[in-house]
Parts: sequence; C-alpha cells; structure tokens
Amino acid sequence: MERAGGAGAAAALGQRLAEGGQGHVLRFWPELSAEARRELAAELRGMDVAEINRFFRRARGDGGGAAAAAGLDARMQPVPRDVLGSASRDRELLPRWESRGLAEIAGSRVAALLLAGGQGTRLGVPYPKGMCDVGLPSRKTLFHLQAQRLRRLQQLAEEQHGTPCNIPWYIMTSGRTMESTREFFVKHHYFGLKKENVIFFQQGMLPALGFDGKILLEEKGKIAMAPDGNGGLYRALGAHGIVEDMERRGVQSVHVYCVDNILVKVADPRFIGFCLEKGADCGAKVVEKTNPTEPVGVVCRVDGVYQVVEYSEISLATAQKRGPDGRLLFNAGNIANHYFTTAFLKDVVNTYEPQLQHHVAEKKIPHVDITTGQLIQPEKPNGIKMEKFVFDIFQFSKKFVVYEVLREDEFSPLKNADSQNGKDNPTTARHALMSLHHCWVLNAGGHFVDENGTRIPAIPRVTNGRSDATPADVNDNLKDANDLPIQCEISPLISYGGEGPCHCPGPPFWSFFVCCITGST
Repeated sequence: MERAGGAGAAAALGQRLAEGGQGHVLRFWPELSAEARRELAAELRGMDVAEINRFFRRARGDGGGAAAAAGLDARMQPVPRDVLGSASRDRELLPRWESRGLAEIAGSRVAALLLAGGQGTRLGVPYPKGMCDVGLPSRKTLFHLQAQRLRRLQQLAEEQHGTPCNIPWYIMTSGRTMESTREFFVKHHYFGLKKENVIFFQQGMLPALGFDGKILLEEKGKIAMAPDGNGGLYRALGAHGIVEDMERRGVQSVHVYCVDNILVKVADPRFIGFCLEKGADCGAKVVEKTNPTEPVGVVCRVDGVYQVVEYSEISLATAQKRGPDGRLLFNAGNIANHYFTTAFLKDVVNTYEPQLQHHVAEKKIPHVDITTGQLIQPEKPNGIKMEKFVFDIFQFSKKFVVYEVLREDEFSPLKNADSQNGKDNPTTARHALMSLHHCWVLNAGGHFVDENGTRIPAIPRVTNGRSDATPADVNDNLKDANDLPIQCEISPLISYGGEGPCHCPGPPFWSFFVCCITGST
C-alpha cells in the first residue's frame, strides 16, 4: 500500500513539476524511504514552481542588475542635508528627539522587529547568530543583550511618563533557525520580557537553482533551499498577519534591525523621535564610511529615488569624491537599521512587495548529480540563490530620512569566526562593547588606574581621523589613553545608552580588573 500510494503521489507530483520543467527533482523517488517521500512531497506541495520559474526569468533577464547599474555614477546624488539628522552634528537636537521617541514608547506605539534568520555558519557554530556568546564577562548572548535593552527602555519611558508600556518584539527567523530560537527563549524565560510581547514568525525559503534554472537537490530526497533574504520580511509580514497584529496593538512606528550588531540600540528613541519630527514613513540609520574603498553599501539617491548602492557598483573616482567639509560625498554607510511606519509597511505588503525583484548571488552549491546520484562539491560557482533586501522598499517611500550615528557607539557587526580575517568577529564585537561601556564610566565621572595606581588620563575620542569633541561636549566623548580595551561591561538593565550607568565618585576602577556592573537578570 505504501508503495502504491507512493507511486500515485509521485505521478501527481511528477505531472505538476514536469509542466514547470522541474520534473527531475523526483529522479530518485523510487530509492527513498516512506518517510523521505512524505517529507519531499510536503516540501514540493508548498512550492509554486511557476512562480519560481518567473522569479528566475526576472532575476536573470534584461531588467537585471547589469543594465540597471549602467552609468550609475552619473546618476548618483548624495543624501541632502535637509533629510539628514546626525548624532554628532545635531547634538543640540538630541534631547528633543529622545523625548519625542520616549513619549511614543510610553504610549506603546513603538515595536522592534529583529531580522534573525541567519545561522552562525561563518562563526563556526551550528546555531543561530543571536545565540552567540562573544566572551563578555557576563557571558550574555546577543539575544540576551537586546532583550535587556528593551526592558530598560520600557523602564525609562515609564519613569518619564508615569504609565506602563510595552515594546512588542517581532522576531523573524528562517526555517533553519525557528525551532532553536524559540527553544532558546523558552529556556531563558524570554529574558524577563512578557511572553505575549515576543512574537516569532518565519521568512520564506527559495530553492537554489542551477544556471539553467533547474532546482538543485541537496540530497536525493531533499531540495537545496535557502532563506529568501532579509527583504523576504515583507512577504512574511503578509503571510503571517504581522501588520494586522501591529495595528491591533496600536503600533505606529517600527524599528527594524539585524541580529548581528552587538551595539544596536533597539527601538532607539532618538532615531524614532527624529523620524517622527521629520514626518517620515521610512528612515535609514547609517554610519560614516571610514574610507572610500570600505566594502559597505551607501545610502544615496539614484535618479532622484533613494536606494542603497553596493560598494562594488561605484567607481573609485566617485567613491573618492569629497564635499566642501572634507567628508566623503557618498559617506552614508548602510548598517541594515531602519525605521518604518506601520502604515508604510501595510502599503508595502499589500501593494509594492510583488514589484520587488530578486537579487542574484552566484554560489558554490553542493548538490546531487541527477545522472549519477553522487554528491558534488563544486570548486567554482555552479548556481544561484535568489534573495530580496530589506532596503529594496526605500524607492516607495514618500518621505525618506537618514540618521547618522557614530560607528563606535552603535555599529560592530558579528560576521566571522575569530580564526578568520581579524574583522567583525567575536573579539572585535566584545572589544567594541567594552570600549563603549568604558567611555560611559568616564563620562559619568569615574576613572581607571593602571597596575601602579596611576590614573589613566582621559582624552577625546577620534572618529575617522577627526576629533568629534568640541568645548561644549568634550566630557561626553572621553576615552582613556590606553590602546587595550579595559574589561568593562555594564548591564543594559543599568544603562540603555550611557544615561547614568553609575555615579562614580569614590574608589577608582583598576584597569587590569574586570568591571562588570550588573542589574537583576
């Protein structure tokens, strides 16, 4: 009976797949166990072959990236000052923006949305990135740090406005990270957040394709699948009713960010307040590029429309252009940190998402040879993965703004293992956080001494070769004259962004000891 049922299922699936030119994926059906057949059939039933073929044709067709990028340099314009807010150049406005943002948070009108679909493969770990421990004195993971920042922010808003509030936390996972992410949050009791305010949902997956558009097999009974990119967010919002949930909760502003930035200011009230004051429906937080060839996309206008242009698409001559102030003309480095109104997200889900085109990444994709059944480990790219990017919807914004922050305050991504190129790894992430917290202690009036009891002098921080300290704000931009990071960690439950982390008059901190200022777990 199982064999008869399997044959019938294979015939029905085979006809549908053959009509779409993908019948080869059942090549090994007779060799599969009953369980493997059921799993493959279930995977294929949820797959729209005609849609996948259409995605492939659009992504590889005449309207693709090469044509769109033609003459790009001449069509690029930098972000104009009137849509730009800056944490370093608009310091007098920061309190007002922060107050506005905290008022929205106090009214439970702000949500955070975490893009957490990535595995820690490049980090050398078999679990989601958010579960990574970079070696802080507290041993807190990225998920733990972000959850505690939300708790502290709720507390700050409640203290300032006298009303209880919630910041819903929407967490987008992928098929490969959903179960382990959920289990991690349950194990840690949602890090002190209310369970009902932590909402998990799953982004879509797309099959990997050969250069001929044929679906590749990871195993004889398994399709080679990959997440549809962080821009798969918008389709997932619609598929799982997330926008409707936001509306039901009264959420009007949404902060969207990636999991791997250890310094991220989740639901940043200054960013929220700036976007609200500007009447924006869409905003991007950026950091200033360190040099013309830094491999980071830049936020700019192309033909008058805002978008992110990848560093590989910009000529060196354009990348090196500077403005009258000496800064790079195209210096707004994208860090995947965005503001959207709920109304804008609703429009994107209902109207604009189908217009988004997939980006193509040529990859070395292990696959089963359809003829021999052998697993092939290619030495050069043999196929493509299709994905959308979260910033693809900038083009649809009616009021777009950009908010520039200091890299050392807000951006240190975790991409690689410590054994790799020495950049964007657990060590650099750990040092970035401890250096920031070290500055908070200094700004609060504390100081550190060396092993001889000698006070380490504080000096202004320097950003991109320029001191960002002025006579008016020098005390807010201090660091010790010490190249090695001091082991200083302050719990997010004590301080969200450096506000009164400790009142430090009294005994100094010894630079060779671990300073770990904690709150309740």
